[in-house]
Amino acid sequence: MKAAVVNTPGEMPKYQGFDEPTVQEGEVLVRVRAAGVHPVVKSIASGAHYSASGSGPMIPGIDGVGTLEDGTRVYFGGARKPWGTMAERAAVTRSMYIPLPDEIDDVTAAAIANPGMSGWVALKDRAGLLPGETVLILGATGVAGQLAIQVARQMGAKRIVGAGRNIDALRDAGLDEIIALNQPEDDLRKAFIAEAVAGIDVVIDYLWGRPTELLLEALAKGFKATATHRTRLVEVGASAGPNITLPAAILRSIDLTILGSGFGAVSIDRIFAAIPELFALAASGALKIDVDPIPLSDVEAAWSRADKGRRIVLTV
Repeated sequence: MKAAVVNTPGEMPKYQGFDEPTVQEGEVLVRVRAAGVHPVVKSIASGAHYSASGSGPMIPGIDGVGTLEDGTRVYFGGARKPWGTMAERAAVTRSMYIPLPDEIDDVTAAAIANPGMSGWVALKDRAGLLPGETVLILGATGVAGQLAIQVARQMGAKRIVGAGRNIDALRDAGLDEIIALNQPEDDLRKAFIAEAVAGIDVVIDYLWGRPTELLLEALAKGFKATATHRTRLVEVGASAGPNITLPAAILRSIDLTILGSGFGAVSIDRIFAAIPELFALAASGALKIDVDPIPLSDVEAAWSRADKGRRIVLTV
């Protein structure tokens, strides 16, 4: 069969032949129709992600849309390594597929599940967002960040603040406040401090690195000894850097809970259990995503293309 193949970790995938997956007990064969090129997929393929095996050749891809042998259209994950989802066929654990509603098309389902669930799980399972709370999304201009804005609104957030570099991408997002991350640091501190003083209940962080350091510093400066405010920070991504410096005084100055959200922090079973609700919202139009479909045969061009607010999906 044809597939996107990473022959050596870190190298660009090639469109080439690869052995067919052999279905084992407890698995089903899926004929793939679409698979999202998510940032985590690129990270795993490069060997940089903590879940990467570090060996090749392998087919990248963690999820996708396809059909079972009886024609049922499904969203699926859990393809057995070294087979991923960016191929004509994949062998999938029986518990790792979900029938798709007719109202959602292949490329939308393949695009929205991964970034949509990053915000959904972070807000609902990890942060435990309550109606009426304030949410700050650090890295709101990316695909996942824009979906997190929509998810927070669906969950009843009272106030939603978006922080990002591409301000134009946020002007029509219905945010209560927009913070430009590319402004001078002193101005960024002031903007963060103003929100800290008003009270931030939940931070969804797709950036980490220096922006997170500045935000935590602002939370500490905005504290009130006579009226502490609990803040839950959920770390989802690290596009601004893998590490931060965290002074001890900051932790003593804030009622702060730091949580992670990703493979290992949340079980795959829990994620899959929540996906039908996400698809129902997408099918109803309550959640929207811009998609850039590209044929699997053009994987090399797709791999090097930036998302720019649109999730790239390989179609088979």
